[in-house]
Amino acid sequence: MKAVIFDLDGVITDTAEYHFQAWGSLAEALSIPFDREFNEQLKGISRTESLDKILARGNLSNTFSEEGKQDLAVRKNTEYQRLISALTPADVLPGIQALLKELREAKIGIALASASKNAAFILDRLELAHYFDSVVDVTAIRNGKPDPEIFLAGAANLGVRPADCIGIEDAQAGIQAIKSAGMFAVGVGTPSQMQEADIVVATTAELSLSMLEEHFYEFKK
Repeated sequence: MKAVIFDLDGVITDTAEYHFQAWGSLAEALSIPFDREFNEQLKGISRTESLDKILARGNLSNTFSEEGKQDLAVRKNTEYQRLISALTPADVLPGIQALLKELREAKIGIALASASKNAAFILDRLELAHYFDSVVDVTAIRNGKPDPEIFLAGAANLGVRPADCIGIEDAQAGIQAIKSAGMFAVGVGTPSQMQEADIVVATTAELSLSMLEEHFYEFKK
């Protein structure tokens, strides 16, 4: 095990609620029904894909030009950035900072693979940026999750083989991306949500270096 590649939302910190509020505000302005159940479909995918799903739900897919869609995406992101500007280190999910410190001390590579264009800003707000050797977001890739490109880019940036990496995700699209990349997949959530993960933890508090190594090497036997 030479590297661990983390998703951001739902793994490092829980910004999902802020995404929900920002998309909900935009959907309300467009008179499109929006609830938490539908919001689950947006987890792990890009802002553009999320907007397309919302517009399709309101039968507005052909209403906006590409420029118009870009304006809507910017509008959502402006609201989202306003909400996440209040993030502090207290918003780091349980166990994550301790795990990052363990990985750093063990000289195991650490990368972030996030669908968020705000990934670097969020890490700065959480005061975690110094732990990460590489940050890959959607601006650096062509294909979003569940395509494996973002995780493969993280491994390449760290100079390690995908087979020597663990990926940690809380969304099904992310787990699919990890497995397609040829990595060991850790899911944060419920078994029903993380069916393709190699192991599943209910919360990030269960994560530790020793636990990851145990399951990783057991899997490799």
